[in-house]
Amino acid sequence: MTIKITSDSTCDLSKELVAKYNIGIIPLYVVKDGVSLKDGLEITPEDIFAFTDSTGKLCTTAAVSQYDYTETFRPLSEQYDAVIHITISADFSSCYQNACAAAEEFPNVYVVDSRNLSTGHGHIVIEAAQLAEQGLAPEEICARLNDLTGRVEASFLLDRLDYMVKGGRCSSAAALGANLLRLKPCIEVIDGKMRVVKKYRGPYNKCIHDYVTERLTNRDDLRGDRIFITHAAAEPDTVETARAAIAECHPFDEVYETHAGCTVTCHCGPHTLGVLFIRK
Repeated sequence: MTIKITSDSTCDLSKELVAKYNIGIIPLYVVKDGVSLKDGLEITPEDIFAFTDSTGKLCTTAAVSQYDYTETFRPLSEQYDAVIHITISADFSSCYQNACAAAEEFPNVYVVDSRNLSTGHGHIVIEAAQLAEQGLAPEEICARLNDLTGRVEASFLLDRLDYMVKGGRCSSAAALGANLLRLKPCIEVIDGKMRVVKKYRGPYNKCIHDYVTERLTNRDDLRGDRIFITHAAAEPDTVETARAAIAECHPFDEVYETHAGCTVTCHCGPHTLGVLFIRK
C-alpha cells in the first residue's frame, strides 16, 4: 500500500526530517494584530518575537479548519491508498475534532491524536512514517501510534515568564517572585495537558544542565533511537549545554536539534528549550 503521512504544523520537525519522510504539513493559524497568518508560511517565530517586543502584545493561535483539512485530504485520498494525519493534542486545540470531521468524507483517511505538542507530536509523526515504510496496514499503524502516545515524554524549561503573564497563565506577582529567585519553571505534557512540574534555580545554562540530567539519569526504560532538543531561539551555548548533558546521561542513536514553531513560541517565549524522547 502507498500511505501518505500528514501532520499539523505543531510537530516542529525540521525541513530535513519533513523531506526525508515525505510528510505533508498542514499549517495552523497565528493571529497577529487581528490578522490570521499561516504558521511557518506567512509568519515565523522571529516575527512573533519582534511583534511582542515592539508592541507588548501577544499573538494567538487558531486551529486548522475542517475546510482546510478537507481540501488537503481530498487530492491525497485519490493519490494514495491511505492517508494518516497526526494532530496536536485534542486538549490544546480543536484540530483533532476538525480533522476527524473532515476525514469522515473519505474512506481511506485516518486521524490520530498525538496527545502532545511540538516534537513530542513529532515523534508520533516520524513513527507513523517509519511504520508506513515497513508496509503495515493503516489500521495497524494507527493502533501502534495510539499505544505510543502515552510513552512520549515532552517537557520544556522556560527562561522568561513574561509571555506566560501576558497570556494569563501566570500572575505578575508569581513572575516577579520567580525572577527575583532566579527560578525557571519546567512544563511537562502529561496526559495531553501542560503542567508545571518543577522549578529550577540559578543561571539558565545551569538549570538546563540540571533539567536534562534529571530527565535522563538512571533511566533504563528509554528508547535509544532518537531524542529531540527543541528550542525557541535559544543561545548556541545553551543548546550545547543540553547536548553535552544528553551525552553524559544516555546514548541515543540520533540527537536532533529543531526549532520550536509558532505555537510554542506564542505561549512560552524566547529561549525556551526542551528535550523530548520516548519510553520503551
